[in-house]
Amino acid sequence: MEPVQQSHRPRLQLRLDAELDQVSRQIHAVARAQTRLQRLLEAVLAISGELELPVVLHRIVTTAMDLVGARYGALGVLDEQHECLAQLITAGLTEQERADLAGVGLPRGRGLLGRLIHDPEPLRVADVSAHPLAVGFPPGHPRMRSLLGVAITMRGEIYGDLYLADRRDGQPFDADDESLVLALAGAAGVAIGNARLFDQVRSGAEQFQRLLLPRLPDLRPFTAAAVYRPASAPGRLGGDWYDAVLLPDDACAAVIGGVVGHDLYAAAAMAQIRSMLRALLYDRRTPPSAVLRQLDRTLHAITDNPVTTACLARIEPTEGRWTLHWSSAGHLPPLLVTPDRRARYLYADPGVPLGVDTDQPRPDHSCPLCPGATVIFFTDGLIEHPRRSLDTGLDTLARVAAAHAGLSPGELCQALVDHHPGDGHDDMAVLALRTPPRRPPSSGQGGSNGRRLEGGPADGRTP
Repeated sequence: MEPVQQSHRPRLQLRLDAELDQVSRQIHAVARAQTRLQRLLEAVLAISGELELPVVLHRIVTTAMDLVGARYGALGVLDEQHECLAQLITAGLTEQERADLAGVGLPRGRGLLGRLIHDPEPLRVADVSAHPLAVGFPPGHPRMRSLLGVAITMRGEIYGDLYLADRRDGQPFDADDESLVLALAGAAGVAIGNARLFDQVRSGAEQFQRLLLPRLPDLRPFTAAAVYRPASAPGRLGGDWYDAVLLPDDACAAVIGGVVGHDLYAAAAMAQIRSMLRALLYDRRTPPSAVLRQLDRTLHAITDNPVTTACLARIEPTEGRWTLHWSSAGHLPPLLVTPDRRARYLYADPGVPLGVDTDQPRPDHSCPLCPGATVIFFTDGLIEHPRRSLDTGLDTLARVAAAHAGLSPGELCQALVDHHPGDGHDDMAVLALRTPPRRPPSSGQGGSNGRRLEGGPADGRTP
């Protein structure tokens, strides 16, 4: 029996080795599948984490390239008739290759690319040059050997086609590559839909916010202008606001403020506060501090609006000159710019923001103004930057204002938002109010109605 057992041992060993090899192959296949699944999940997270449509489209291309190791990638967006490409997003081209293709129009869809436009089934080609639908590449286009293309659908309609060319390892695209890219294309359709929806919602919200802000009325003999610019960060609305109005006592009132928050609630609160303030301005010919105090008490009594900063001012004729009276509720100081291009901030006690403590005193301040002087009110989005101090932002803004002092109020406001020192991640508003070029007639009584405001002592010097 012993010799027989010895004769069976090699065959048993061979069989055992074969089974172990099979188990090893299965383990490696499972490991590869898990790795590819993990890479797919990471790719889906990468494209679904963006909301800006151009960023989403480019991220889809680069993520698909990384997923299957492709050297080149492109995403062709179809036109409304789904007959040809309206846009082509590419990746993987060198700077020289891009320069060589400068001026070349979009593919017309007569060859392999057209196959996907008219037939949404996946396309996998091992040798592009040998395919019957292949047509010549335009001059300057890099030669491509293998191709993998899948359609991207959104809500049941084809949005575009994703093309990948030339695996970096030199091998043609295989069935596993096709499956991975098909799965990614499904997620890409959702990401594109979300980005387009986000863009529609944001555009509508921005339009809503702009409609809440006023068009400045005729303020003659004063001239004024305002500019509002929404935040650049996706999804951020704002509560910045401004207003200016002529009052029955020949004064011109101006206000700027910001509601804490970056959503529709902040925008709605801004509109509510602005409406209340305009009513109080018309009803009360009182110092700005008294108007802010009454506004704060009203908001506290009948609303639950968030904390708000504001600067309320009025320019009035006083004894043959123009005088600025203002009160601040935790807001940045006004910037005074004179016709001779000097700029300085009217620093004074800012008081507490609205919605903090209605019992806190609100100081008034005043400053004489020369003819043609411009008072600039602005929100913090214009100057705030995470890598620079607030004082640096204020100094930079003052230099920009002084350099553009000779412009009209509208052009001056536009220059300030175009050259602002902030980082752009918050909305910004700027309001410029300019006194008439001549002094007002002297009445010997104060304003035209013979009534002076009961404000605090002057804390500014004649510019």
